[in-house]
Amino acid sequence: MSRKSPSLSIVFALFVLLIAMTSVGSYAFFSSNETIKDQPIAFSHKSHAGEQKIACLYCHIYAERSSVAGVPSVQKCIGCHEMIEVEAQEGVEEVEKLLAYWEDKKPIPWLKIYDLPDFVYFSHRMHLNAEVDCKACHGEVAEMVQIEKVSSLSMGWCLKCHQKQEAPIDCNVCHK
Repeated sequence: MSRKSPSLSIVFALFVLLIAMTSVGSYAFFSSNETIKDQPIAFSHKSHAGEQKIACLYCHIYAERSSVAGVPSVQKCIGCHEMIEVEAQEGVEEVEKLLAYWEDKKPIPWLKIYDLPDFVYFSHRMHLNAEVDCKACHGEVAEMVQIEKVSSLSMGWCLKCHQKQEAPIDCNVCHK
């Protein structure tokens, strides 16, 4: 009696399925909904976007032309903060940290709150062109002292939004 070995296509399909499950599982593990509390500077969106009414796109300048929104350079932050005496600024200790990054000519090593896996293509620009408000994904940021992840950005979450907005739901829109 001879045993047939599984066909190469079945073995390959199982291998691909295993890789996909591992990738999705790892992504779910590393992208929790918890707030990241250990930022290098305790930056308040409530103060900047809320009380000072600074528009999202003033600081997140790449959102209009890139897949990532980006974070402002230290130079951009200093541009506003050096016009005000440090002692007169709210959160003096945090402003002093900002000044230290400026003097050391180092970028602020912010920790990402939102991150998509590499197999997902996302463009802030396309969503802005479709007039999707930042709040749709990021919540009421102008009311957050500390930024919180309010949307899972899971495939199901995104598909639900696309269906509601009658936006494309073809696989190749997000998976290129």
